[in-house]
Amino acid sequence: MIINHIGCDIIIYNVEYGKFIMESFEFESGRVLEDVVVSYFISGTPKYDDDGNIINAIVYSPTLQGQYSFFSEYRGLVENNEVRDDYFFIGIFSLGNPESCSPSTTDLRYNFPEYTFKDRINFKKQFLTEKFDNIKKIFGIIGEGVGGYETFTWGCEYPDDMEFLIVLNGSYRVSGYNYIIAKCIEGIIDTSDDYYSDIYGTSLSKAVETISRLIFVGYFSKNLLENSSSDELDMFLEDYVDDALSMDIYDFKFRNDCILKYNLEGKISNIKAKSLIIGMEGYLLNNVETQVLPLGDLIEDSKIFVFHPKRYNYYDDEDYSELIFELHSFIGQFEK
Repeated sequence: MIINHIGCDIIIYNVEYGKFIMESFEFESGRVLEDVVVSYFISGTPKYDDDGNIINAIVYSPTLQGQYSFFSEYRGLVENNEVRDDYFFIGIFSLGNPESCSPSTTDLRYNFPEYTFKDRINFKKQFLTEKFDNIKKIFGIIGEGVGGYETFTWGCEYPDDMEFLIVLNGSYRVSGYNYIIAKCIEGIIDTSDDYYSDIYGTSLSKAVETISRLIFVGYFSKNLLENSSSDELDMFLEDYVDDALSMDIYDFKFRNDCILKYNLEGKISNIKAKSLIIGMEGYLLNNVETQVLPLGDLIEDSKIFVFHPKRYNYYDDEDYSELIFELHSFIGQFEK
C-alpha cells in the first residue's frame, strides 16, 4: 500500500493513515484554536516495556516537498520486514501543513495565528501525549530539510525527550541561499493585491506558481542543474510546479514567516541526544561547509556524514548504499 498525500507526498509502504482531533491547541503567542486536526501515519511494530510503554517509536518529519526527498524514497528503512518489526514509525503532519491544522484548512487564511518552530514541536508533542499516552520517551526523531529544523528545535527545547536524532540537509539557522529564497517569497506575497481579498483569485494562484519555481532549484544539486539539458530541466520544473499548485498561498505565507524566524544560535548546544547529521554535497538549500560541518562542534555527541551524490535527483537511479549503511549502523547501536 502506498500513501501519497498532497502537501507532503510521503511515499512509504505498509502504513496506517489517520486523523486525530485535539480539543484545543495554544500557540506561544497565547492564541488558542479549538477542534484542531492532526493527520498522521504509523508503520512498523511497537515494542513495550514491562509497564506497557512503547519504547521504539521513531518520529519522522519530512521536507516541504516530499517527493524530492531522500527519506521519502528510503523504503529500506520500513520495507524490510526485519527492520520494520524493530521500529514503530510515526509521521505527524506539522502545524501549518494542509493535511493538519493550517490557514487554508481552518478557513482562517490570513487571520491564522503566527506560529514558530517551537509551536510546531508543541503541536506534535501534544498529539503524541493525547494519542499515544504510553510513549514516555521517543526512541528517535528523523528530519529532513525543514523537517530537520523541527528535529533540531525539538532536541534544543526538550533535550530529554529522545535518545537519538537524525537530520538530513538541515541547519540550526536560516542563512545564505535559504534566507534569500525566503525573503523573495515574502516579497512576492507582499506584492499580491489579492492577499487580503475574500476571493482566492487567479493572481494568488500565479503567485504560488512563481514561488514554486523559485523553490524548485533548491531541491537539486549544482551538478544536476549544470549537467541537465533544458528539456530535462523543463520536465523537472513542470512536475514540481504541478505538485506545488495544490498548495495554498496562505499556507506558504505562514510557513515562510516561520522559516524566516528560525534561528537556534545559542541553543543548538542544548541537544543531548546522540545525533547523526547528514549533508548532501552540492545541495543548494544546505551548504555543507557553512551549515553542516560546524554542527560537529556545536552538538556534543554528534557524527557528521557527507554524502557525494552523482546527480542527486529521484528520476535516475543513484547508489545510496553508503548512506543507507550509515543510517542502519547508526540506528543499530541502540538496543530496543
